[in-house]
Formats: sequence, structure tokens, C-alpha cells
Amino acid sequence: MIVFDVKCGKDHVFEGWFRSSDDFRAQAEAGGIACPVCGDTRVEKALMAPHVATGGGAGGEAPAEAKGKERVTLAQHKEKTSGAVAMMRALKEHVERHFDDVGTGFAEEARKIHYGEGERRNIYGQATRDQARQLRDEGIAFGQLPDLPKLDS
Repeated sequence: MIVFDVKCGKDHVFEGWFRSSDDFRAQAEAGGIACPVCGDTRVEKALMAPHVATGGGAGGEAPAEAKGKERVTLAQHKEKTSGAVAMMRALKEHVERHFDDVGTGFAEEARKIHYGEGERRNIYGQATRDQARQLRDEGIAFGQLPDLPKLDS
């Protein structure tokens, strides 16, 4: 897996894991990567400093420019990542528990609420990429819930 810093059209930077650079490109072109902050699917790789291992094997010295900088172990990274996933899962559960599920009629219902033609309330549901783009173009604010794997139980 390769970790890329990804930036959306509104300059939000987030981390993404991909099988390869081609996998990132294919997902980005298909609109399959969404910013966790604003839901924008227009993304590109952000500038990032790559980690390059240099000689010395497992007990070798760190490169001079890396000395003194904090190094994060895989276990620490997993712990931080699992904490972020837990927060996203809690957000999603809150929305599903307290908002009205309007299913595939999300775009239509969001428009009604926005234009004062429907009851003002919190809703969630599904929208196609085209519907989401149209809502954004109309200035209708909405967020995208993270697509998280089911917990093993």
C-alpha cells in the first residue's frame, strides 16, 4: 500500500491509502475519492515529503535531515488511524440515529428544505455524483458520511 497526501478543490488535505499510483489515478478520475471535510470529489495528490530509507539495515543511522525529527511507528500510526475511524463511525451512527433517512430521495428533499418548500429538519440519504454536483452548484450545503467497513462481530 502507498500513502498519499490528497488535496481537494477547497485545499483540504487528507491522507489516502492506495494499491498504486495508477489505483489512485483511476479512483480520482472516477470521482471515487471524497474529501472527509467537505465531500468534494475533485482531488489531486498534495505535495508531500517521501520517506526514503538509506542503507544501514535495521540498525542503521537515520538520514542526517531526519535526525531529531519525531518518527512514528506503525503501531502508533494504526492507533491514530483507528481513533480517527472511531470518530467517523461515531459521527455516522449519530446521524443515522438522529436524522431522518430519506433514502434515494435525498437530493429532492434537500432542495425542498433549502427552498422552504419542505419541513426544515436534518436528513440523510443517498445521492448520485451528478445529484451531489447539482446541489453544490445550487448552493445547497450538505456533507458526505464516510463509507466505513462493517465491524466484525
